[in-house]
Formats: sequence, C-alpha cells, structure tokens
Amino acid sequence: MKATFACVVSVMFAAGCGGGATGTGGTAATAAPRSTQPVSSASCSGATLTVASPGPAPTTPAGLSVAGGLKIQTVATIAGARELAALPNGDVLVGTSSSTLYLVPHAEEPSGAGAPIAFATLPDADAAGVTFDRSSCTIFVGTTNGIYSTPYRDGDTAAEQMTKIASVRSSSSGGHSTTSVAVSNGTLYASVGSSCNACTETDPTRATIQQMQRSGASMSARAVHIRNAIALTVDPQSGHLWAGDAGQDDLPAGHPYEFFDDVSTHAGVADYGWPQCEENQQSYGSGATCANEVVPLVELPAYSTIIGAAFYPSSATGTYALPAIYRGGAFLAVHGSWHQVNGRYAAVPQVVFVPMNGDMPQTSVNWSDPTLQWSSFVTGFQLPDGTTRIGRPTGVTVGSQGSVFIADDDAGAVYRVRP
Repeated sequence: MKATFACVVSVMFAAGCGGGATGTGGTAATAAPRSTQPVSSASCSGATLTVASPGPAPTTPAGLSVAGGLKIQTVATIAGARELAALPNGDVLVGTSSSTLYLVPHAEEPSGAGAPIAFATLPDADAAGVTFDRSSCTIFVGTTNGIYSTPYRDGDTAAEQMTKIASVRSSSSGGHSTTSVAVSNGTLYASVGSSCNACTETDPTRATIQQMQRSGASMSARAVHIRNAIALTVDPQSGHLWAGDAGQDDLPAGHPYEFFDDVSTHAGVADYGWPQCEENQQSYGSGATCANEVVPLVELPAYSTIIGAAFYPSSATGTYALPAIYRGGAFLAVHGSWHQVNGRYAAVPQVVFVPMNGDMPQTSVNWSDPTLQWSSFVTGFQLPDGTTRIGRPTGVTVGSQGSVFIADDDAGAVYRVRP
C-alpha cells in the first residue's frame, strides 16, 4: 500500500489513523498536542503528506457535465459542504453549514482521496467560510458570529488550537448567517451578509467586507452596502481581493444583475449601494443618489447567487494543470436562488468561467446582456424540466497539483475536475 495511505502503529502517527468522518457522522482524528506559537512557513511547504485511511474510489457524478477535455469526479461525501481551501500537501479543507470543518486528505491522489476527517468543531453554527494563509501557515474559519484561526503544519488532521480572534453580527440576528474569509498580503478579510433583504443595518459589520490584521486586531470596513458578498477570493497574481455578491429580491423582473468585482481597485471604503443602488449606478430607491456607487467589473444574471470563487493561477505547473485557456481566469460557483418564473427556477445552478486579462475581464460588461462575460464550465445540476435540481455548487478552490475542486451543499459532495 502507498505510504500516503499507510496507517502506521506508532505514537508519532497516532493523530492520523482511524477516525475518518463523513458528512453524516464519524469520529474526528485527534492530533497530538503541539505548540501554539506561530508556525514557520517551512512547516506548511507541502512536503509532508497526511496519514489517513483511504476513502472510496472516485466516481463520475451522474448527470453532471464539464467543459471539453476535462473530467469530473466525486472524491468526498460531506453533508452541507460550503467553502473550500486547498492545502499545500494536496489536502482540501471543507467548510460546512454545520459547526464542523472537515479535511479531505490526499484530494489530488489519482486513486482517490482519503476518508474525510472532522478537522475541527467550532463553538458556533455555520462554519462555512475557510481559507488558508501559506505565508503564516494559518487556517482561518468564518462562522455566524466569529472568525477563528489555528496554526497549521503539513499532515495535521485536527486543529492545533482554534482560537476566536474577532466577532461579527454582534448586535443583530437573522438574515444571512455565513461569514466568508480571505487573506492577502497579511490582511485578513471577512464578508458578513445582511440581516434582511433591504433595510438600513444597525450592526456595522452587516452587509460589509471587513478588513483586519491576521490577529483579528484593527477591524474596519473595506466595503459597505454589499448585500451578501459570500464569494470572497484573492487573485494570486496581483493579490487583489474580489467579491461575488447575491443581490436583493423583489426588484423588477431580471434585476438586479449579480456581480463579481475587484474590491482592491476601489480606494477607501468601497460603497456598493445596497439597498438603494445596483448595477450601473441604477437607483431602486425613492430619491436615491447613486453617483458614488461602485460599478462592478463582471455581471451575471439576476438570482445567480454566486457563493464561491477562485482564480486559476497564471503559472500553474502541477501534474493536473488545466489547459492554458483557463490560466489567470476565475471560476464562480453559481448556486441558483429560489426564484421562479413561470413555474421554473430563474437561474440554473452551475460553475462558470470568467476569462481575465490581468486584473480585468476579457469582455467588458454589457448592461443589456449579463451572459456575455463568462461561459459554462460544469453543468447538469438542474434538469431540463426547470424544477428538479440534483445539486447546487458552493465553494471552489484550486488544488496543489492544479485540479479544480467544487463543493455541493445540496448533494453533499466534493467534486474534482482535471484533464
């Protein structure tokens, strides 16, 4: 058996043996106690593989189709799978709609991933947001009311010390309950959805993207009046922070378009206008002034509900690197909302691809047609009848060897796409 799946009876490997968990239960592996001091970047270089039990062989998900020349496989089953974060040694972290964060070991292995492991159980609901900062070897998790961090070393199968570093949604409840996280150039970002469809928030963290030190200190708003920027990601080439938003309901049919935008290009605190302004400084509120509203760079049709996003590295060289046409572009996980038109869902769940030219989309926004800047990448989540869904994509990330991983909270699955 390969060393990557070996379960050696030894004290030094005790943390990785037994105890695999699926989304429907299981026992978390218990890591040996380790120092809680900052970890050297050499400790998360990817050189050490995780010791874990093998999981099921990859299977082709029935009904799903992927762009030509690529294949899609199911590599893990995890209930309520939401945001994803790839680790340097080929493992993938999976945030969920529960309080548990999972680890999928060996997610890049051609023979299949290891059995999912309950990596951490947070003292809060909706541990959906997750990101990994390689420069500090730190995992960050966003929950309904907090942001947590833990040091990480290659091969960890349980959080070394999950510590709450910041609070969000401190004075209001209801509405959107997840918190997405991302790190760029030493700054930690957290997006916190609104408490309502359209209102004036009293909690200053709501309907914003917050920025702070990686310790959680000095938190302040980076973007405001952004209804639910659940898709939060960083372009590894430029370090720019991008956000995908889910627009408000009860506006004229087909509006507002839902956007993906480069937050970093806007000086000061970026104002996205919600709930009075949307799209190209379009007013939806009586007497609203929208001249200072941010105009996003990428638009998708109304009700798309962009939940996850990831840029494909321009210099991807891994074993499973995708063709050159995907280099530097962005993958968006379109969840598809509940809205229906004539008895059919208005937006189809799918994963789409946005070709980029540096920090700009290859195709500029056409305000008469929000379908021109992107192409379908993974389809089949919704059947032709328009009312049956077999899945709804959520998180997306790029693995250490170039595979694209996609989470699906409806099917409770993690998919892998590669040549």
